[in-house]
Formats: sequence, structure tokens, C-alpha cells
Amino acid sequence: MNSFHSNIAGAAVRFHDLPGQGMPVVFVHGLGCASSYEYPRIVADDAFCNRRALLIDLPGSGYSDKPADYPFTVSAQAQVVAELLTGLHIDDCYLYGHSMGGSIAIEAAHLLGHRVRALAVSEPNFYSGGGMFSRKIAAQTEAEFIASGFTRLVATETTPWAGCVQNTAPWALWRAAKSLVDGVSPDWMSRFLALKCAKALIYGAHSLPASDADEVAAAGIPLHIIPDAGHCMSWENPAQLVTSLDAIFTATQNKYSGPQAEV
Repeated sequence: MNSFHSNIAGAAVRFHDLPGQGMPVVFVHGLGCASSYEYPRIVADDAFCNRRALLIDLPGSGYSDKPADYPFTVSAQAQVVAELLTGLHIDDCYLYGHSMGGSIAIEAAHLLGHRVRALAVSEPNFYSGGGMFSRKIAAQTEAEFIASGFTRLVATETTPWAGCVQNTAPWALWRAAKSLVDGVSPDWMSRFLALKCAKALIYGAHSLPASDADEVAAAGIPLHIIPDAGHCMSWENPAQLVTSLDAIFTATQNKYSGPQAEV
């Protein structure tokens, strides 16, 4: 595992830089998750086509440091992602973010500009208000959540999420959840639609119907549906998620390497 000192977070950000071919795919995980926990199965799949992959554990999560004085907002985490890729001299990449990580990836794509060739997001937070877990967490005060709410959450969680959320700092989890509930202006949907890079939205079939998916599809942006999966598609149907990511990134690669790219 690699380590990068983030001046923005004032902490070490740890990540896997897995060797492979072509532009790297940068993975940004969701609330209470960790890329080192969630995505090894994805990048090991034959359909991932041996691409180089960067699996980032955001500050507060997984193997990364958990500073007490960092805000852990979506915007702050996006700045850290951009800082890391700049520090690694990544000039071109594909970017993938899930759930909260999708919102972070949207903001990071704006910061990175032309360096992001394609952005794929799966069920991101497009608007303020948060999701079921973030609202439940943010309904408590930070002090209450640290004192008892976090322990209760971990004790009652029975999904694969339990394995990584227990390694998330309680203060990081609460501040991230509060950030999702508060949202940003302009909202993440507006920022997503305004991006000039190739982009696509991924949804689990069990999460549909969803007005966000309808809005994105109406804008002419590709919508990929993962069968037999809901929000946690990397666990529920990882093979199909890899197939969708490969289709998104291959389409972008063909665009840049085809005849029109030579004009």
C-alpha cells in the first residue's frame, strides 16, 4: 500500500496503485466505506482488462489517517483526491465514484478539468438531503454520535458494510453525513451535467425507479443498469459492474484513439 501526505487534510492518505495498462482508473468510495475493502474484486475481474487502478482510502476511512480537525466534507475530500492525483503526476485518468464517492468524484472532476477523460458515478448524491444512512447519522449531534451512536450503528449492521464502517472514524462519518444532508450550491446534479468530459451514470436495478436516473437519461447521458443489484452493486453484482465500467471506459478510449482523434 502507498502513502501520500495531504497538506489539505494534514494527514496521510493511503491507496493501492495496482499496475496495469493504459490510463489509470481512480476509485472513490462512499460513506463509511474504503476502496481497499470494496474494489479489489472489481479490478481483479478479467473484464477490467488489466487496467492500472488507484484505490483510494479517503481521510477518515480504511487505512488512511483520521485527523480530528479535518472537516470531511464532500468538497474537502474532492480537493484531497485532486491533490493526490496532482502529486502523483496523473495527467489523464478515468474516475469512478460510488454514492458519496460519486459526489466527491463530480467535484474532483471539476478541479482536475481536462485530466479526467471519463467520469462514471453510481447512485451518487445529486441533491442535498442525504440518504437513509446519512440522515440517520446526521440527525444526532456529533458528540452524541461519537459517544454512543457509532457503537450502536456498528453493532446492528449485518451487511458487508459492517466490515469497513467499523474502521471509519466516528467524527469523520458524522461530518461526511452532515455534508451530504447539507448539500452544496450549485448542486451536484448541475455540476455533473456541466462537465465536459465523457460521463455516465450507473444504477442498480433494485434502486429504480429513480428521478435522478430519469433526469440524467433525459439529458442524453448514458445510463447503465446493473441487474440483480441495488445500491451496494460492488458486492451484489460485481461482475456486471465491471462490465459496465469497461464499456464506459472503452467507449472513451475508442473516441480518443479513433480516426476523429487524429484530425
